Amino acid sequence: MPVDAKYKTTATATGGGRDGKTALADGSMSLQLTVPKELGGPGGEGANPEKLFALGYSACFLGAMRVAAGQTKVKIPEGTTVTATIGIGPRSEGGFGITAELDVYLPGMAQADAQKLVEVTHGICPYSNAIKASVDVKTTTRS
Repeated sequence: MPVDAKYKTTATATGGGRDGKTALADGSMSLQLTVPKELGGPGGEGANPEKLFALGYSACFLGAMRVAAGQTKVKIPEGTTVTATIGIGPRSEGGFGITAELDVYLPGMAQADAQKLVEVTHGICPYSNAIKASVDVKTTTRS
């Protein structure tokens, strides 16, 4: 399915990959990467791809929810949050895979409306669309 990309960004990883560095080509951000202890690394304060994915997915889903709210004619309550939890581990088929959980908090919204909004948002969010064939996203919707 073709995508008419309206925005692109470029990053380059150097060093050891998960224990190296990554930087945006425009110079606006660079991060030291550290392998988590759970994956055999030293851990610490450095970033890793899963942390970056969680940051991006939570922000993207919340932004897509605003579009979905317009389509479904509901108002997103003040204090709405999306928390993404991303995991990594070995797959039974070999290699590694990721897990994704979204905790969507829509304070005061009727549960049925909240659930519908989250469902519509999954069809809009680029992150959800990118992983829907390979990752079962577990969603908790609270209102």
